[in-house]
Amino acid sequence: MDWQGQKLAEQLMQILLLAFAVVAFATGYAFGSFQTMLLTYTSGVVVTALITVPNWPFFNRHHLKWLDPSEAEKHPKPQTANSSSRKKASKK
Repeated sequence: MDWQGQKLAEQLMQILLLAFAVVAFATGYAFGSFQTMLLTYTSGVVVTALITVPNWPFFNRHHLKWLDPSEAEKHPKPQTANSSSRKKASKK
């Protein structure tokens, strides 16, 4: 899954869960049943998971282009600063 696919999956998850929560509340209120509301919302969570969790092809529309290993060797690796080697000055 590419970066835009992850963003799309996150947005779909939020929208679908909110929509199913509204539908579940309305259904539970209309039937006067807390159990019906919970079953409706649970089915919505399952449908949302089936849509957003698998790596569907529409989540992979923007492929990342990686460097070839021979091309990557030509560029120097960035040096990381090691903050643990610095000593803190003590106050007297």
